[in-house]
Amino acid sequence: MSMRQLSAYRPTKPDVAVFVSGVASMGLEILAGRIIAPQFGSSIYTWGSIITVFLTALSLGYWQGGKRAQTASNRRMSWILLGTAGYVAIVVYASDQLLLSASAMPLPARYASLPAVLILFGPPTYLLGFISPYSAELSMKEGTGEASGHVYALGTIGSIVGAGATTYLLIPVLGIDMIGLLFGFVLVGTAFALTLPAVTSKPAAASVAIAVLLVVAAGLGPIAFDHRGDVVYQTQTAYQELEVIDDGDTRTLYLDGARHSAMDLEDPDRHVFEYTRFFHLPMLMVDDPDEVENVLFIGGGGYTGPKDFERKYDVNVDVAELDPEVSQAAKDYFDLEEGDNMTVHTEDGRQFLRDTDTTYDVIVLDAYQKDQVPIHLTQLGFMELAEERLTEDGVFLANVIAAPSGAGSEFYRAQYKTIDEAFASTYSYRTSNWDSVQNIEVVATKDNTDFTDAELAERNENRDLGIDLSGEVNASLSEPETDDVPVLTEDHAPVDSLQASTVGQEYVIEQTDDEETSPEPASIAAGSSPALARPAPEPGGPGLESGATDPAAVGPVATEPASP
Repeated sequence: MSMRQLSAYRPTKPDVAVFVSGVASMGLEILAGRIIAPQFGSSIYTWGSIITVFLTALSLGYWQGGKRAQTASNRRMSWILLGTAGYVAIVVYASDQLLLSASAMPLPARYASLPAVLILFGPPTYLLGFISPYSAELSMKEGTGEASGHVYALGTIGSIVGAGATTYLLIPVLGIDMIGLLFGFVLVGTAFALTLPAVTSKPAAASVAIAVLLVVAAGLGPIAFDHRGDVVYQTQTAYQELEVIDDGDTRTLYLDGARHSAMDLEDPDRHVFEYTRFFHLPMLMVDDPDEVENVLFIGGGGYTGPKDFERKYDVNVDVAELDPEVSQAAKDYFDLEEGDNMTVHTEDGRQFLRDTDTTYDVIVLDAYQKDQVPIHLTQLGFMELAEERLTEDGVFLANVIAAPSGAGSEFYRAQYKTIDEAFASTYSYRTSNWDSVQNIEVVATKDNTDFTDAELAERNENRDLGIDLSGEVNASLSEPETDDVPVLTEDHAPVDSLQASTVGQEYVIEQTDDEETSPEPASIAAGSSPALARPAPEPGGPGLESGATDPAAVGPVATEPASP
């Protein structure tokens, strides 16, 4: 098409319909990731389910639409768009309940998200598939090839607009419900326009009814009981869903539905989660804690660790946090204050390490979630880069979420093997006495060391760190078996496969509360029969890893719902 032809082009009603169907289908596909992630995570399996369902549903719609294309009319397309908008209203209103229902189906973990995606997005995508063959049938182009090419081009352009607008404009600005409402109104408006100028009573009444249904659905919000507490703040960032929830005196940061950080509103300096105390173990492994000058945290969250290091030690703390909304939430709700000794860098951790000229005495990697791990921060190249950026007696700590042994331990063992490949000496510590998915702290030294629990316990007694780490020292694990897991490299880092066995297992986070509660299954999305956690055996008993903590040595237990 020449520029003159392009300037003279006036889209027909079928052209508008196929363009809008492309916008809606791709926009809903991008939005599906945000709706599904809090329950099932954003792993390759989740996105594989989303793409598979959308392509399958569109293909079925194309096929059925092609078979019925001879009956195509603007009026029929109008009804299809209204039906799609009506289902979008159902998704807005009942997504949480539909997710829970779908997640109860007994499927292997990697397929667990498939029913949810199918129920939520299969029907509207199937309906949108009818639009392209109908539009081709109604096209004024001469010949089948020209008509189909015209429709493909308009639909693809609509998909580009839908993907780009949803990703770069809508998600950073609007919530999921409002985006769904917007898509619904676009579909209703297009359906109404297709009936112009001869509007009849039924399409007009249906358009008004669907529009009202969308408004009501968005106004009432999802029909789900939030047992977590009072929502103080909620937003969709460019990377994840972010929520700040108050439950009594405890304020918790949730990222994609998973607890990430917590703060006691009455005593902000207290560690609510036990695993953050382990971040201080490197201060027992450096030659002299008084000579520690520079500390780097990769991943900020609620900034529990960085704030604690700034308070307790005379050090400069850098934090590389990719999501600026996370850092802003920490400033607004978790008492984070930047200053001379605390600097926040809105940057990817690996890129920051590559570009910085600073060498660090301690580097803490705290950017993992249970089922959402930035793969480039697990690989050998990153570990070697971290080792290069450490001082001679520098210490690296990675907060890894997995089981310490048995089912669910594959990712921990592969990560240990990878870190051990890059560093001279490697140690690991469990943060829970339960044999379940938990925070495992893998600590590595640049220098060749051979610390024993007794030596670290003596350093804990003699060094005035402002925190007693005797329980943490006693939680050491023996070197894991790694023959059956790979070193994670840029060429081969199957993190999703290694993590697959953790889906459906309870994720136990120890808390410093007075009450102890037994862990529960992390998610009913896990499959048919997720096993409950068991307490670690008593010291000396069968199956206890050498050096594992006594059940009384670590704090009480709190459970974390799976954030798939």
